[in-house]
Amino acid sequence: MAEAKLKPAREKSLRHRHPWVYSGAIERVTGAEPGAIVDVVDSRGNFLARGYCNTESKIAVRVLAWDDRPIDDAFWSERIHAAIRRRDAIVADGATTAVRLIHAEADFLPGLIVDRYADVLVVQFLTAGIERVRDIVLDALRSAAVPAAVFERSDTSSRVREGLAAASGVIHGEVPSTVEILENGVRFQVNVESGQKTGFYLDQRDNRAAVASLAKGRTMLDAFSHTGAFAAYAMRAGARAVTLVDSSAAALAAARTNLELNAPEQCETEFVHDDVPAQLRKLREQGRRFDLVVLDPPRFATNRHQLDNALRAYKDINRVALEVLAPGGILATFSCSQAVDAASFTMAVAWAGLDAGRELQIVRRLGQGSDHPVLASFPESEYLKGLLVRTA
Repeated sequence: MAEAKLKPAREKSLRHRHPWVYSGAIERVTGAEPGAIVDVVDSRGNFLARGYCNTESKIAVRVLAWDDRPIDDAFWSERIHAAIRRRDAIVADGATTAVRLIHAEADFLPGLIVDRYADVLVVQFLTAGIERVRDIVLDALRSAAVPAAVFERSDTSSRVREGLAAASGVIHGEVPSTVEILENGVRFQVNVESGQKTGFYLDQRDNRAAVASLAKGRTMLDAFSHTGAFAAYAMRAGARAVTLVDSSAAALAAARTNLELNAPEQCETEFVHDDVPAQLRKLREQGRRFDLVVLDPPRFATNRHQLDNALRAYKDINRVALEVLAPGGILATFSCSQAVDAASFTMAVAWAGLDAGRELQIVRRLGQGSDHPVLASFPESEYLKGLLVRTA
């Protein structure tokens, strides 16, 4: 067995079951090609964990097991089948046909993302270790999930950091140009080949339902609307009018399609193609006010070095969102920046309320859906934070 030996006193995080070993903690690696299985040992040679190694990456080892079990075909198959079975309850009633099946480290399968859209699987092989066993993984996925088609979206920057080229394309079956899915009974058209992430923001499923529960009779602003999922939920729930704002014309075109699939005729719709911060300021100057505002911006920070700038950005955009919110209205605001923790995000929103001269009540905290679990020993797996805020 190849071995990664740690420097003295660098084993604490592993003993706390954190699944990453950074390159700076390693004294030497012997006998391991990129992606190969290694035993991680402390500076005295005591076994700590087993995982796969890539010395080209800042994260040099990703742990697969905390004992010396063999990492063979059966290991991968068992882990994949178990992860998929954990999602059975989400899709049991047929009202939801899109779900994340495997959520990387949080499902004890680092480097692997698998999403189901109806009978199409979208897979991401994000690391050298998971790329090395891709055929074993694909066989297990076909056995456990029985998809009609499998599409690869290994086109993220994390592949580059692992020394791998981006990869995208059909692996199995025929992939239609759009796949129709259900999410809590709401219909959506998903483009798995070119849509954001793997085609759709599956992690917001529970939050969309929470917002919909407050939408009846309200006017809604869906800022950073993307393909209109929050708006579609709200319209189905009885919103009186919705305004969608996004900088992408293609996303707004997809949103129009999704709203037509779901929207009652009595709900007024408005689509605005514009930079969202700029449009929020225009709406403020026009005196427009909304009963319900959803603010779901893209990631403002990719690492801790960008945290201060990100918090300023969250404060500024939430301030303007509050300024177009009617008294007694509800703001649903989100951060998908992994580097921004929940407490810091809450603080940014609180400061936004002070700057806007509004009293805020947090009525509910929101996060990623249950198919995007958070591993207790791995805080990095909790990336989506949200707040439902009521104004006085």
